[in-house]
Amino acid sequence: MSVPARAYLSIGEVLGRLRGDFPDVTISKIRFLEAEGLIDPQRTPSGYRKFTSVDLDRLRYVLAAQRDQYLPLRVIKENLDALDRGLTPSATPGSSPTPRLATVDGEFTAEHFAAESELRLSRSELLESANLDEEQLVELESYGLIEIKGRFYDADALAVGRAVAEIAVFGIEARHLRAFKSAADREVGLVEQITAPLLKQKGSDSKARAEEVQKELASISVRLHAALVRAGLYRSK
Repeated sequence: MSVPARAYLSIGEVLGRLRGDFPDVTISKIRFLEAEGLIDPQRTPSGYRKFTSVDLDRLRYVLAAQRDQYLPLRVIKENLDALDRGLTPSATPGSSPTPRLATVDGEFTAEHFAAESELRLSRSELLESANLDEEQLVELESYGLIEIKGRFYDADALAVGRAVAEIAVFGIEARHLRAFKSAADREVGLVEQITAPLLKQKGSDSKARAEEVQKELASISVRLHAALVRAGLYRSK
């Protein structure tokens, strides 16, 4: 059973919730897992641990991985890091995790245009997941088609990389794709122009409404772009 939103559990309460599935777990074990960096509960001003539902779920994952798969803590920690970055851990220790890039019937929907992406890939993970080589990635970055955000690449970078890798089979290089980037920038400008007045409105829900309109317009613009390309190709026959 999950902890209610914004609620916290003491270490004793966490122990009570875990004991049903993991009768051998102890407070010392939970503290050890914290010391090893597998969980990071918050602390009260007096130093008492405050566990959230996320902490509880992570503990269940760790304990189950130890019991059912006999995984060492090093591998479990790597798996947790992969999950935190939007990846699916490999079933085979030592193999690379794979991105969870969700689409509906292969098409992006409005939900894919959220302001922040949870997926975080290292450079080597992006190259492997997108089937790109280093030279291609450098070229894509030079034309602004892919950008690194902080230390990681996000789901948008992966989607662009995969599309470029597929289109490269036809002899199309990154330099040929600048028109796509220019068209996308114009569409972004139009969407921002429409949503700007909503952001200026007073009220606590104005930002939320602007974000919903932004996601919906982005989804529609992608469908419109695809329809226009398809119509143009058929018209030229």
